[in-house]
Amino acid sequence: MDNMSEVTSFILTGYFEMEDLKYLYFTVFFLLYIMTVFANVLLICVICAERSLHDPMYIFLCALAVNGMYGSTSLVPSILGQLMSPTHIMSLGCCLAQIYSLHTYVIAEFSVLAVMSYDRYIAICYPLHYHIIMSPRKVCVLVVLSWIYPFVAFGIYFIFTTKLTFCRNIIPKVHCMNFELVRLSCFSTYVHSIVGLVATVFYLVPQILMMLFSYMHIFRICLKASKESRAKAAQTCTPHLIAAINFSVGCFFEVIQSRFDSNRLSFESRLFLSLYYLTFPPLLNPLIYGISVHAIRVQAIKYICCKK
Repeated sequence: MDNMSEVTSFILTGYFEMEDLKYLYFTVFFLLYIMTVFANVLLICVICAERSLHDPMYIFLCALAVNGMYGSTSLVPSILGQLMSPTHIMSLGCCLAQIYSLHTYVIAEFSVLAVMSYDRYIAICYPLHYHIIMSPRKVCVLVVLSWIYPFVAFGIYFIFTTKLTFCRNIIPKVHCMNFELVRLSCFSTYVHSIVGLVATVFYLVPQILMMLFSYMHIFRICLKASKESRAKAAQTCTPHLIAAINFSVGCFFEVIQSRFDSNRLSFESRLFLSLYYLTFPPLLNPLIYGISVHAIRVQAIKYICCKK
């Protein structure tokens, strides 16, 4: 062990496969980022400016938009900088910061989606008591918890990663991920992996169970309701369901291609699978709600026209 030197920077080898088309990749990611920021900022401005949209559902949607920009900003500027770099090296500090940002983004996304499903459950199953149950104070508490929980919960586990020493410096991706970094440790990470698996259960399972619980009860209520009530429930739940399924499928893509042998796939396919949940949900969520929710669509058009 005395001959091992501690690694303080890492080579992201995924960028070497992007060299021939790096300007095309740069343009695509730059446009994706600009559109993501514009769509989410527009959504937040419309909801904040229009008093009729100050209901809990739209406040939670603002939280989802803020988290989308947080996730995109944690990833895309780094990709743009690395594409223009000749070495594709990232320091340990930057790598750890990116890991913390991306993982807290994922947990916060599931947390906000779970809170939104709970809000829809109360609105459909207890419509007469909705404004009593979803009081302004409770809405604030839910928004704050959906943000504090990911940062504190992952931070506790993340301390174990920051204490590791690394003897290898090759990360076969275009961004840092905790799983890939831990594999480069000088020593056995068996205990670290077990703790990580248990932590992941606590990070995501409660949110997933909350969404399943909410929609099971919504479905049960809809079976007994009139056609008109079912149509209204479907209209109010569809955007959230699309957003939740879209993000969950994207995370599933990343888990599959990271944990299993994906070398048979082309580089473009692997890149798409590994970055989908980090790039497309933040862009698609405001578009899904902007198109599906009439109130947001109307106010967004008015807002754009007034600004012009």
